[in-house]
Amino acid sequence: MSAASAMLSPAPGTIPVLEARGLSARYGHVEALHPTDLFVAEGELVAVLGPNGAGKSTLLRAILGLVTNAGSVSLRGTPLPRLDPVAVASRGVVLVPEGRGIFGPMSVAENLELGAYRLRDAGEFRHRREKVLELFPRLKERLTQVAGSMSGGEQQMLAIGRALMAGPQVLLLDEPSLGLAPRVTEEILATLGGLNGEGLSIILVEQKAPLALQLANRAYLLSVGRIVATLDPREITSYDELAQHYFA
Repeated sequence: MSAASAMLSPAPGTIPVLEARGLSARYGHVEALHPTDLFVAEGELVAVLGPNGAGKSTLLRAILGLVTNAGSVSLRGTPLPRLDPVAVASRGVVLVPEGRGIFGPMSVAENLELGAYRLRDAGEFRHRREKVLELFPRLKERLTQVAGSMSGGEQQMLAIGRALMAGPQVLLLDEPSLGLAPRVTEEILATLGGLNGEGLSIILVEQKAPLALQLANRAYLLSVGRIVATLDPREITSYDELAQHYFA
């Protein structure tokens, strides 16, 4: 099997946890994402790679319904509503946006509470928060601290923690390593790998392709708003080989 032909469609008889069919997106008259098919299998971590401007962030925004789109997205075979990101998130597709998007003037604890604002079960709330604080001990030390005063790495941990408080079935991450030191990047990506190992399905948009491929089961390569290859990370053995896919 070539690296560009890895698992192009779900296994016969299986229902992906997330599947998009003919998904496209536009900003005004500009089509930023051309009709695209993709899927995420149960417990899979799928990386989305490509150069700046390839449409990676637009893809995530289209899945969530944050941008004008066409086509369909389904969760476990059930269609998700279009252009209704609150409804999509409530069904279990949760985005950690590029730039983190935390509420800077609020405390760490308040940010985590907002992640679970629809949850009415106090016991489940405590369970989720304990899990987040176990994953990111530094957040436990800073629960009363104003979120905007933390370091970039701590803010990224908070953004991920807030998303986990929503109880996602599929976690979408947009450039979680952006602006972070290499050591912090490795720590955060290792945590994501651990969550995936526990069964959480993840779509990871990441500029640091070699690091993403270390975690991913599969990778989609985008170029100018189109998926141009589906890669098997096990068959990418060098930076040169990866670069060939980028510039093919």
